[in-house]
Formats: sequence, structure tokens, C-alpha cells
Amino acid sequence: MQSISLKELATRLDGEVQGNGDTVINSVATLEAAQAGQLSFLANPKYRSQLESTQAEAILLSSKMQSEYSGTAIFVKDPYVAFARVAQWLDTTPKAADSIHPSAQIHASAQLGEGVTVGANAVIDANVILGDNVEIGAGTVVGQGSIIGSNTRIWANVTIYHRITIGQQCIIHSGTIIGSDGFGYANDAGKWVKIPQTGSVRIGDNVEIGASTTIDRGALDDTIIEDGVILDNQIQVAHNAVIGAHTAIAGNTTLAGSCTIGKHCIIGGNCAVAGHLSIADGTHVTGSTNITSVVRERSIMSSATIAMPNKQWRKNTVRFRQLDELFQRVKTLEKAAESKEI
Repeated sequence: MQSISLKELATRLDGEVQGNGDTVINSVATLEAAQAGQLSFLANPKYRSQLESTQAEAILLSSKMQSEYSGTAIFVKDPYVAFARVAQWLDTTPKAADSIHPSAQIHASAQLGEGVTVGANAVIDANVILGDNVEIGAGTVVGQGSIIGSNTRIWANVTIYHRITIGQQCIIHSGTIIGSDGFGYANDAGKWVKIPQTGSVRIGDNVEIGASTTIDRGALDDTIIEDGVILDNQIQVAHNAVIGAHTAIAGNTTLAGSCTIGKHCIIGGNCAVAGHLSIADGTHVTGSTNITSVVRERSIMSSATIAMPNKQWRKNTVRFRQLDELFQRVKTLEKAAESKEI
């Protein structure tokens, strides 16, 4: 188990210790669950009452609270970001693979950097290039000519098709498929003619992709995911989509073909973006929203209705279907009123 003193943590976090700086921390926990040896944090004011009862060894608090709390603490600019940093330093998650397993199938033409590990029954195909310290989990397949950058971790049972490029320091979770064919067909008198998907997928550095997410390869050009993007579980990214740097997308969202998502966007769960549209940098899209037109300026976009009792929902649905009729009646009444005024 790793451990670190409060004094060292404060130095790394550019914070200030209150209490014994030699106190040792070995893990992190919530205020409610924390025990001796654990560090907790307060980022949401609604949990402030738990400060009195927590058993945490120390707490990460905002510098603004320095005059309000007398217990052992580290005061920092942003407690939640500080917590994330400490959690990384004390992380005990095992490697995706500890060595090159005897059952792994590695083609003679593949190039493996220093410190590469490959799990049981994984397949590394011809002309693959793996950078230093890449981890390939059990059962994962890396297709011909694909390139994976240094320190990237691929968990078990990931499928990476041919000629895919993945950057450094990425994390790809189990069940994800990268580089499968996009949904490209031409219609010939009612019969579908498949269009070979000859583009690729290019993923930047420091990208994290959740479990069971699918990223299609481009039809001609590449599907692109830029640096620092985070994708949740079960997301569909269609062919030739582009996701700008440091954008975050929550689970069950679907991006249709050739859409372009700007940088630093946040897209909630269960959203859909129609094909060939663009979304401006910094846009927030709330959950269950359907984007069907271009978003040209940074904004907050919403479209889903909120949950309500079924009886009320049924009434509102009927009224919604009557909107056009009501609109026409209002127009008629307005015209009649105008004629009387004249």
C-alpha cells in the first residue's frame, strides 16, 4: 500500500497544512466512510454537516474555509481537483497485464517498446507498433498496422481494428471496439450496396474511452478524437465524426456520421447529434437532448422534457398534438380582431 505525508501532499498541491504535517495518508474516501489513515474532501456544501462526524485523518478544504475549520486539513484552491490528484497518486488499480503471457499471439513483424505487457490470449497482429510501457489486457486484439503510443493502457477484451492510431497516456476500457465499419451504403433500386470504409481512426493523447463504446472508422477520411477527450460507457461515434480536444461525453450518447464536436464541450447522457452538423467550442448539452441543427455559438442546449406523473404526461401529449390546430385558431382570431379595429 502506498502512503504519503500531509506535508508532501500540501507541497504537491500548492496547499497549506493545518495540524501535524507528518501525518501519513494511505488512501482516500468520502467524509461519511473515511477512517483513520484516509484523506477526504469537501467540495459540495450540502455535505458540510459531515465535517463534524467524519473519522477521516485529514480533509481537503477550500482556502476560503481556513478560518472556519480547526481540525487537521490541507487548504487548497479547489478541493475536488486536489482530491483527484491525490487519488491518482494513491491509486492501487492493477496493471492490465503484468508481463507478456505465454498464450499471447504476437506477430513476428510487430514492434514492442520497452516495458510492454500483453495479457493472456491477446493478439498483436502484423506490423503493429506498441510504444514503451503499453499494457494490453487479456483477450484484446490489435489489428494489422495499428500504432499505440507510450504508457497507454488497454483493458481486457478490447478490439482495435487495422491501421488505427492511438496516442500516449490513453485508457481504453473493456469491450470497446475501435475502427469497425461505419454505416455506409448506397441504395440501388431498393438494394443496399456496401461502401468500403477505407479511412481510419486517429485518437490523440490522454484520451479515456469507457467500456463497450464503439468508434467507427472513416469512410474515406479519418474519424478523429483529439487530445484530452473523455468518453463514457456505451457511446456510439459514427464514421468521420470529429471530437475536439478536452470534450467530455456521457454514456449512451450517439454521434452520427461526419458531425463535428468543438473543444471543451460537455455532452450529457443519452443525447444524439445528427450527421454533418457542428457544435461550437465550449457548448454544454444537457441529458437526453437531440441536436438537429448547427450550434454556431457557445451555448447551453436542451430539448428533453422532464419526468412527470403518467396521467399528467398523457394530457400534455394530447395538448402537444393540438398545437398546430391551436396556432391556426389564434391566427384566425388575430386577423378577426385586426379587421374589427380597422
